[in-house]
Amino acid sequence: MKTTTGIPYLPDNDLAGPADVVNPMRARRTGGKLLYLDRILLHSPPFALGWNSMFGAIRSQLSLSPKLRELAIVAIGVLNKADYEYAHHAPDFLKAGGTREQLGALADMPAALTNTKLFDEAERATLALTYEMTRNITVADATMKRVRVLLPDQQVVELAGTIAGYNMVSRFVVAIGIELEG
Repeated sequence: MKTTTGIPYLPDNDLAGPADVVNPMRARRTGGKLLYLDRILLHSPPFALGWNSMFGAIRSQLSLSPKLRELAIVAIGVLNKADYEYAHHAPDFLKAGGTREQLGALADMPAALTNTKLFDEAERATLALTYEMTRNITVADATMKRVRVLLPDQQVVELAGTIAGYNMVSRFVVAIGIELEG
């Protein structure tokens, strides 16, 4: 199998890459099965190692609420038309306490930003920061102040880093043409 751009997915076996790179990737995955994303990253073991370390930290070592983290990630998936990212993180958002109604509302991001019925203030501020970092790159002072009132500095840094990181993921999966497993 290959990506839509023709890069082959490496096999999900002992030939996938060096054990010191592959084993930590397997440890992060349900059942130890490598995702298509992993099987592309392993074309460059040093890149795969750094990627796994960074996103392992984002996913399991931060103080940021998993719900806010996953809300930002699925919003990026929608904004950047990164179906792979959205599909892999929508279940995590639901598991973290998000709702199907909230996921549906992200289809109209401008409306979601002000939707007080589905999103609380922290969620709307997260969406605002995600939207501005993804669409504008520059964040309005008012948006950053809004987020800083709601979250301690450590979590503001973690949220901005998560948004930046998953914008990288979305751009990578779209550019390489990684398709959903199935």
